[in-house]
Amino acid sequence: MKPLATDVAVVGAGPAGAAAAIGLARAGRQVVVVDRTSFPRDKYCGDGLTTGALRLLEHLGLDPSSVSSWNAATSVVIRAPSGFEVAYPFSRRGQYAATAQRRHLDAALVALARRAGAEVLDGSACEGVTVDADRVVLKVAGVGLLHARYAIAADGMWSPVRRMLGLSLPAYRGDWHAFRQYYSGVSPEAAASLRVWFEPEILPGYVWSFPLPGGAANVGFGVSRATHRTGSLARLWEDLRSRPHIAAVLGPEAPPADRPRAWPIPTRLGDLPLAAERVLFSGDAAGVGDPMTGEGIGQALLSGLLAAEALVAAGPSGDAAARRLYRLGVERHLQRDFVFTRTLGRALRSPAGCNLALGISGATPWTRRNFARWLFEDYPRALVLTPDRWQRGALGGGAFEDRVAGSAA
Repeated sequence: MKPLATDVAVVGAGPAGAAAAIGLARAGRQVVVVDRTSFPRDKYCGDGLTTGALRLLEHLGLDPSSVSSWNAATSVVIRAPSGFEVAYPFSRRGQYAATAQRRHLDAALVALARRAGAEVLDGSACEGVTVDADRVVLKVAGVGLLHARYAIAADGMWSPVRRMLGLSLPAYRGDWHAFRQYYSGVSPEAAASLRVWFEPEILPGYVWSFPLPGGAANVGFGVSRATHRTGSLARLWEDLRSRPHIAAVLGPEAPPADRPRAWPIPTRLGDLPLAAERVLFSGDAAGVGDPMTGEGIGQALLSGLLAAEALVAAGPSGDAAARRLYRLGVERHLQRDFVFTRTLGRALRSPAGCNLALGISGATPWTRRNFARWLFEDYPRALVLTPDRWQRGALGGGAFEDRVAGSAA
């Protein structure tokens, strides 16, 4: 079988890999994406999209109408451990938050990558990696050998590429663990807004209900692995979802639509490798998830685009420059916000700290409006501490302004 050759091989066709492929293809690079699964496929996730993620999706050219489960939100309601609730509204100018099932969102991104000119070999696992002085050689199931100048590993938390290169962290199982279940026929309250409950015994974790079209919702919770054993999650879920204030919002006519699913979340940016020779790591493979909320779609998209930009700028022979440029990009656009958010997240570890934070953020219409913008990454979390990013457009704004927020596209 004759080996394939390309400029860049991308392993993993999730948001990070798809974003990288789109960015590279639009810059005129030949790209081959391989993924062990065939699309569309389910992906265990909370399905929530922040403002930052929405703007990146818009930049990539995504049309929300191509995602059948897309549901824009107008507000988020958060309940403190004390029982105090605050409604945080989003601006009506564009979309600031949305929910979309990953089965549909990821398939739409793969379709975008193909339209941009990338070759996507889904259903073809990467079974081996060799890095030479001038190339990376992948062994791809059903395809044979794939030669590339560079590779981007966007292949998840347990990154097979990282393992094949001998770079895995021993016994690493993620930093958060999440648990979700789809519900149908939820109450008008649950269908209208994103809902978050900070329950005292799972702090800094939380319970969520994110609405989907047709009266459905993604309902689940996330906990820190430092405080909860994964073996207890099923029992904990039964307790949490039956609590009166949560059950009341979901509604008495809201049956589960599937069985619950659990998954790990890596928030280890800076500890997991970003680059090794001619391989760059992005998305969950680089541990870029938000250490305070566990959200990772926006960070995955951004890391994929940063990897693509670094490879384009470095050129075909500049592997040292590619690594340096990628690390600088991640430091500027992800690492500083990561450190800042992780520090602030410590306030949510106790009921008192969580109550105080929500009390302050919900004090006035101005604080509610701006806290919602900060929480949903309308602008970089650490913007106030990083003056080099104070420039026109730094405060961002909603995405898809030609669409009415609050309606399914």
